[in-house]
Amino acid sequence: MNEKEILISNIDKLHTTAMGVDRIKRNLKLETSDVVAYCKQKIMEKDCHIYRQGKNWYCEIDNIRITVNAYSYTIITAH
Repeated sequence: MNEKEILISNIDKLHTTAMGVDRIKRNLKLETSDVVAYCKQKIMEKDCHIYRQGKNWYCEIDNIRITVNAYSYTIITAH
C-alpha cells in the first residue's frame, strides 16, 4: 500500500483540535465550521498530491497544503 492509500484508508480517523480549527479557518479564510470535513473532501480529490515526509503527511491541491500528523491523524494546519 502506498502512502496515499494509507492516508485515504484511514480518512475517518482525521480530526483536529479546537486551536487547529481556528488556525485552519484563519489560514484558508474559511466560513465553514466543519474544517475537518472540508479537509477530508480536499484530500479525497483525485488530483490531491499526498506525500509523507518524516512524521507528517502533506496533501497539496488547489494551492492549499494540508499537514496531517502521520501517527495521530491530527490535521495540524493548512495554508
